[in-house]
Amino acid sequence: MIELYPYQRKAVDRLHNGSVLCGKVGSGKSLTGLFYYMENHIDKPLYIITVAKKRNDREWHRDFEALGIDGVVDSWNNIEKYTDVKDAFFIFDEQRAIGYGKWGMAFIHIARKNNWIMLTATPGDVWMDWMCIFIANNFYRNKTDFVDQHVEYNPYSKFPQIRRYHKTDKLERFRKYLAVPMQDFRTTNLHRKYINADFDKDLYKSVVKNRFNPYTEEPIMNASEFTQVLRRIINTSERRRIHAKQEIMTRDRIIVFYNYTYELDILKDICRELDRAYYQWNGQKHEAIPDAETWVYLVQYTAGAEGWNCITTDTILFYSLNYSYRIMEQSEGRINRVNTSFKDLYYVYLKSPASIDDAIERSIRSKKKFNERNWVESTCPNWNEISKSS
Repeated sequence: MIELYPYQRKAVDRLHNGSVLCGKVGSGKSLTGLFYYMENHIDKPLYIITVAKKRNDREWHRDFEALGIDGVVDSWNNIEKYTDVKDAFFIFDEQRAIGYGKWGMAFIHIARKNNWIMLTATPGDVWMDWMCIFIANNFYRNKTDFVDQHVEYNPYSKFPQIRRYHKTDKLERFRKYLAVPMQDFRTTNLHRKYINADFDKDLYKSVVKNRFNPYTEEPIMNASEFTQVLRRIINTSERRRIHAKQEIMTRDRIIVFYNYTYELDILKDICRELDRAYYQWNGQKHEAIPDAETWVYLVQYTAGAEGWNCITTDTILFYSLNYSYRIMEQSEGRINRVNTSFKDLYYVYLKSPASIDDAIERSIRSKKKFNERNWVESTCPNWNEISKSS
């Protein structure tokens, strides 16, 4: 018989329709959500909307079997299939209702005809991330209503850029009403090590000064290309490669997160040099972690930051930093689970003393998402004038 931990029981008692269960990655949110369903909505059909990997791995089905219940499990990619469902109970696993696109609109449509809760470790970096949740709870009629009350855009920007939010005390009240924090009892010791890797400073300075892409041998056309070129210079440095190799060769089992395809190529080369078996999770390959004594698991942030877990290693290497605090926290949580046998977990971050890496790290530490354009405009004088003429 499955029993909840006291912190989970407390959360179940506080949950209500439309609320957001906010617990650390690996804290047991799934079981907590299912107990809430069984105790309050067992008479309704159950639908789980989750990330594709979690659906494919059948994690929810294993919980169903343990609890003696049944339900439909599908991914956020297919959420539009369920917009006609009514009088059911939905658990939205992970916050994907960000923005007012197809997923956000479908989420709102479903939420207004059914009972539901959301489970997430990271509900949102900014107030716009909460917009669909607030609309689904009928706090606002639609996006226009929310924006008119709270959002001030920069009138001089060529694209929608939020300058500030208004009436944030109202937003805070709504969030406090909906968010149900779940504090778990884990006493795992987290050890974070930041390694600064040197890079080609002359090439970096040349790109900043001349706005010229050394990889395409053409002028840089926009802020995104500018930041990607700078990141490629620092992420492909020989020193970073050496540090990554050292971490991999000294660990029997290690997960490595990366951003870009060229980083994956570097990591695969390292594994071949060390004669280490490696497995991948990215947009093209979906390989499972093996049951073996040694392995290297190469994971692309966007594809694999959430929806799976691993309790057979105590170390994650972050070859480069992701722009999003939310993605970084989710990635860390892959090994930080309630049922891990490790008392100490190790997170190794490779970065550089370059200005862009420092800015990304500051954003993560302040729990914000790094904004490429804002950084470019503050770093490069006359960027707007130059980009207009290009």
